[in-house]
This record gives sequence, structure tokens and C-alpha cells, in this order.
Amino acid sequence: MKIVVCIKQVPAKDAPLSITDASWIRETDIGFEMNEPDSYALEEALRLKEKHGGEVIAVSMGPERVKQTIKEALAKGADRGMHIADDKAHTLDPLGAAKSLAVAIEREKPDLVLTGLQSDDQGFGQTGVLLAELLGLPHATLIMQIDAKDGGLRVKRELEAGWFQWIEMPMPAVLTIQSGINKVRYATLKGIMAAKKKEISTMTRESLGVAHEPTQRIERIYVPSKTKKTEFLTGTPKEAAAKLVEKLKHEARVL
Repeated sequence: MKIVVCIKQVPAKDAPLSITDASWIRETDIGFEMNEPDSYALEEALRLKEKHGGEVIAVSMGPERVKQTIKEALAKGADRGMHIADDKAHTLDPLGAAKSLAVAIEREKPDLVLTGLQSDDQGFGQTGVLLAELLGLPHATLIMQIDAKDGGLRVKRELEAGWFQWIEMPMPAVLTIQSGINKVRYATLKGIMAAKKKEISTMTRESLGVAHEPTQRIERIYVPSKTKKTEFLTGTPKEAAAKLVEKLKHEARVL
């Protein structure tokens, strides 16, 4: 089974973020790490390989520093990596990112493509869905369990209100993995040493020949301002309670 896992490099959770202009953050003074939801997708791919055999390919898009995240995937057990080099990858909308990934992945003819639920930085949660459409493959989201047998898949999806759904689908397919599906492994010293000998193929995004007009753009990034507001609700207890419920529903949006 050949499995491609899409991983993204994002700012570290404890990184002190500062905004340089209206569209992005200052990247020079912070650390980066593998997107946490993608680490669950990688772990699931490695478990499937251990059970059924095959190959796991980690693919990521971004500047040169992204190779460090690919090397982390290789140290954990991925067989090889693919780096789509693009210094302006953070400016792409989900469709633009999916188009580039689709061209690179299609060349591999994988049996399965796994992505995390969403990214920790921008959090659109759309790349996996769009990727499936562009590849023309069946797709399922919020996957909590994968059973592969007889050339097909039986997967468990998480629904709302504690409900789950089992569905059967053919391969090849694209699956969006829910965070918490498994316990993510750490890279061992043996894995780190082995990763140095594993292949990371590099291609520029321009070489993929993908033309894309952005469908959305970031207008402004800013730190939310903290404000306090006190309002007295007058009237009878019944009238005050009705006003409170209205505000909780339509202003606070907690009901």
C-alpha cells in the first residue's frame, strides 16, 4: 500500500508571534514544528504500513525550513519525502495549495492520501476536501478508525453529539484524519540516524505548472482588543430573564 501524507509546518505553539504588516507574522524570530493534526495522519499512515506493508511518503510545501519537518516524518518512519519549494506558500488560499499538492501527489499514484483535520495556523480545514475533488477520488472526513481489506476501506467517522458512522469506500481514496485517533510516536535515535539516508525530492511550485487566481485573500491580521462592557437589565424578573436569554443567544452566542 502506497500512502501519501500531507504535512504542514506551522509556528510552534509557544512561539512569541509578532505582526510585521497587514498580512502575516514575523517568521525570523520564531521556531516551527509539524502541524499537530497532521502528526495524527502520519501516525495512522505508519500504522497502516506496519500492518499491511507498503510505503509512506511525506509531502510538504513551503520554504527551505520545511525540510526539517519532512525529516521529522522520516525519523518517525516515513520512507521518503517530497518538498514543494515555495517561499510564499503562506499566501496561498486552500484551493491554490490543494492544486499544487494534487499535481505532485498524482504523479505517485498512491493507494491512500491522508491529511490532518486542519492547520494550527490558519485553520481553514479545506485542503483535504479540495484535494480529493482535484484528484477525483472518494473522500471522507473526521476519520477515527481505518480498516483496510480486500482492496477497499471501512472507516469510522465522528459525527455530532457523540454519534459515529461506519462507511465503506474503495481505494484509492483521500481521508481527513481526526485529531486524537491514535497516540503519536516520538522519533527514536535509530530513526533519526536512518532519516539521514532517506530521500527528499524537491520541486518548485512553479515547475508543477499550476495556474491559480486566488479566491480569497487576507485583508489584515491583528491582535483582538480586550474590552469590558457592563449592562443592567431592567424590568420585572421575567422581563430581565427574557432579555438575558436574547443577549446570550444573539450577542454572546453561547446558547
